[in-house]
Formats: sequence, structure tokens, C-alpha cells
Amino acid sequence: MSQPTLLITGASRGIGLETVRRFLDDPDWQVIATCRDPGAASDLRALQARHGTRLELHALDVGDGDAVARLAEVLAGRPVDVLLNNAGVMGAHQSLEDLDFDGWLAEVNVNTLGPMRLALALRSNLALSKNPRIVTISSQMGSMARPRGGSYAYRSSKAAVNKAMQGLALDLADEGICVVVVHPGWVRTDMGGGAADISVEESAAGIYRLTRDLTLADSGRFLTYRGEDHPW
Repeated sequence: MSQPTLLITGASRGIGLETVRRFLDDPDWQVIATCRDPGAASDLRALQARHGTRLELHALDVGDGDAVARLAEVLAGRPVDVLLNNAGVMGAHQSLEDLDFDGWLAEVNVNTLGPMRLALALRSNLALSKNPRIVTISSQMGSMARPRGGSYAYRSSKAAVNKAMQGLALDLADEGICVVVVHPGWVRTDMGGGAADISVEESAAGIYRLTRDLTLADSGRFLTYRGEDHPW
């Protein structure tokens, strides 16, 4: 029996990099890691030197439809058991007094459209899996149950991807593809800052356990990295 395969975006640092490490610690898994510039991703390359063919690296900007199409062409005919949409951005200038609308569009392009691009481009790859899963890293900042001001671009991009994935879960149910969104916690990364609640190791360990155990019965849920339901 072949190893299950994880394809993860935004894998060169933070939660993405640590999640790659966690899946590679499990010898049952094969990992395809993508980031904008694998040549400059020294930590990923060190992992590849250690794990050999179990870790495959590809260049990918999820905001570029042509780049997504090229990756899909390279991977044509190969099973993907888990698509983990981790790549995301949080720009500056998101207050009422300093709102950058062009930056807002760029953020939606990556955080909302990016996961949809990957899901559709790799649909045939997921269909080759016995337990296909699409896991999109979202945020509690996109929850409509948590009214907050500020950070307009980021909050709205995550709320939008939540709704998109909720709909995708329904549309792909007949194909047996599980689709969930996950709040990774408030994590001490470049984006989360040093005052955040949890380490990248704790977040990635939770994401690994959650992703590994998902089945079609979980499709359509908004979960925390601990596997608990999060309010939409």
C-alpha cells in the first residue's frame, strides 16, 4: 500500500514549516510542500536532505492562477490524500483611518481565492484517494460570532474562505471529499506576534492529529486545532 500524501501550501515558515516537520515525523506520510521560492527555503531544504524522497518541494504562489495550473499539470495522475491550504497573508493599512483597498483585494486573492484555486485544480488528484480531505487554515478573526473592528481585509478574507469552504463541502460530498476549515490558535509566528497564546509546535501537532483523523462525516465543520467545533 502506498503512503498517503499531504500537499501543503505556505510551507517555508511558521505553522506551515512546523506542520511539514510533524507529518514527516510520521513515517506513514509523504509530503509535497510548496512555497513561493523553494531555493531560498533553507529549513525546507534541510528537511529534504534528511528525509529524501518523502519530501518533495515545488514553487507556488497561490495567488497566481497560472502557477496553480502548472502545479496541477506536474502532479497530474498522482493521488493527493490531503490538501492543506495554509498559505496566507495579513497586510498593513487595515484601519478606518488608513485603509488600502488594493491591498485588501490582494489579501482576498491569496486568502480566499487561493484555497479555492487549489481545491479545484487538484480535484482529480483528490478523487484518487480513498479518504480525500481539504483542510483550509482559517482564523477565528473570520468568525461572524466574534464581532470585532479593524483588520478589515484579513477578517473579511477569512470569513469569505469559511463560507466558500462550507459551500464546497456540500458540492463535493457526492465525490467523498471531506472539506473543513480550521482555526490554528493564536500562534507565536511573524503574523501572530510574540504575545500570542501558543507555540507553532502546539498548533502544528494539533493540525496533524486533526487532519490525520478526519473522515467524510466531519465535512462542513469549522474546527479548532484541538478538534473542537468553532462558532461560524
